[in-house]
Amino acid sequence: MPEKELTTPKRKADPSAEPLLKVEGLVKHFPITKGLLRRQVGAVQAVDGLTFDVLPGETLGVVGESGCGKSTMGRLITRLLEPTGGKVEFEGKDITHLGVGGMRPMRRDVQMIFQDPYSSLNPRHTVGTIVSAPYKLQGITPEGGVKQAVQATLERVGLNPEHYNRYPHEFSGGQRQRIGIARALALRPKLVVADEPVSALDVSIQAQVVNLLDDLQQELGLTYVIIAHDLSVIRHVSDRIAVMYLGKIVELTDRKSLYESPMHPYTTALLSAVPVPDPRRKAEKSGRILLKGDVPSPINPPSGCRFRTRCWKATDICATEEPPLLALKTGHRVACHHPENAPDQAPGSTEKLSSAPDAVSSTTPKKGEAK
Repeated sequence: MPEKELTTPKRKADPSAEPLLKVEGLVKHFPITKGLLRRQVGAVQAVDGLTFDVLPGETLGVVGESGCGKSTMGRLITRLLEPTGGKVEFEGKDITHLGVGGMRPMRRDVQMIFQDPYSSLNPRHTVGTIVSAPYKLQGITPEGGVKQAVQATLERVGLNPEHYNRYPHEFSGGQRQRIGIARALALRPKLVVADEPVSALDVSIQAQVVNLLDDLQQELGLTYVIIAHDLSVIRHVSDRIAVMYLGKIVELTDRKSLYESPMHPYTTALLSAVPVPDPRRKAEKSGRILLKGDVPSPINPPSGCRFRTRCWKATDICATEEPPLLALKTGHRVACHHPENAPDQAPGSTEKLSSAPDAVSSTTPKKGEAK
């Protein structure tokens, strides 16, 4: 995928503007029940205390391993799921616990692009029926009629308007995702949450869809929250990036700061695993950090810092105190007692945890050496 120059912001979002979306302490626990009486015996802590905001016109990228709560977060801020706790504000209005009726007028401004273009489109409906559904649900009749508006939207996302009467199975994966994008943009929303919009597509098609999203943002003035696990995709599209681990945000900053001087050890490990296609740059790249062990269960997460069981810098304070998400530099927030590229936040804690892994660095072998 082509990379854009990172020396200047991709877009200019006014930092003094009021946030379009504001999230405070967002929590979602899925209960675990047992027996005939469905007695609750535990809970899956999918999202556990997220706080962030999104400015009008910017793109917030959310990245992390599978199972860290990214998709659940996306469904919470679009109100497809009911939060267990916390607060979600859209344009200054509290939408945390709005019901179906209360959310119906908001659906025009908040839309979602789903991960799988194969399962998110009804195979029994034509493209015209799928893309025109938002107009019918909102009771809106666009100027020139619904069909003309739908065909114009299809053309805007790179599809043939004459395919109005075709069915989803007649399209490729990339074309189906464009249909999903057309459906989301039919009512000209202000906020679009894209949940892994290109992960189910062939690599040769991913760049086309990502560039389409970028062009549509410039044309329509959209605000994006893009969820992905591919760091190259996030780097290409985002203004700011939030790194999630086991239901929490561990680092939040602009993309230039994140890629040039990451502060959280988990972010450092993620970036070290990004493949470098250029052999000349690959030779200059430092050794990869190999994280040991598996991600802990969200049913019973570790005490203190949730990353401590896989962190090579973990000390005794990491097991007892949860690190808050603090701004260690202007616009660069991180939740870590012993951050990278920043002063130690707990210099008095030097006793390394017995569970902390020792050897995590794997240097790139030189020519002629065995891997």
